[in-house]
Amino acid sequence: MSITGVILAGGQGRRMGGVDKGLQPLRGKPLAQWVLERLMPQVSEVLINANQNADRYGEFGHPVIADRIAGFAGPLAGLHAALATASHPLVVTAPCDSPFLPDDLVTRLLAGLRQADADLSVAVTGGRQQPVFCLCRRELHTHLEDYLQQGGRKVDHWYATLRVVEVHFDDRIEAFDNLNTPEQLRELER
Repeated sequence: MSITGVILAGGQGRRMGGVDKGLQPLRGKPLAQWVLERLMPQVSEVLINANQNADRYGEFGHPVIADRIAGFAGPLAGLHAALATASHPLVVTAPCDSPFLPDDLVTRLLAGLRQADADLSVAVTGGRQQPVFCLCRRELHTHLEDYLQQGGRKVDHWYATLRVVEVHFDDRIEAFDNLNTPEQLRELER
């Protein structure tokens, strides 16, 4: 099945010291490039959701889309923009700060979505959802837009309004590590 992948790089990077997280180098490559290289073989199309440095993200060779909801409204705003732009009926998301995401992320999320006939499948590790690693149907765009227009921003609250299936990745917990601070980035460099 054809799937659109979106790299969520639309945040302000507050915990990273106010810099654009996706462009921070790890072992000589921007974090977003690590994510792109992991996600690209799993999908038919890649979009990059970024609200700053669009030219730099454009150098990765994929369309760059900004949030359609103003004010850095969080990952749901990035998903909303992707659902409006995606060429394919399913959209998978991955954050720009998780450089080691599983190479079977999409296969497993898709299997869970189909088996449960759900609206959305979400990765789970150690009993906790990894909410920005999800696969959902493009047709949820209007539903998500309504939620955002009403001021909703919390991913888990929106998920609670949908048929969601959790897909367990306890065999790959480390693949979901994200790098939020300069210290975490420096530690991984070592």
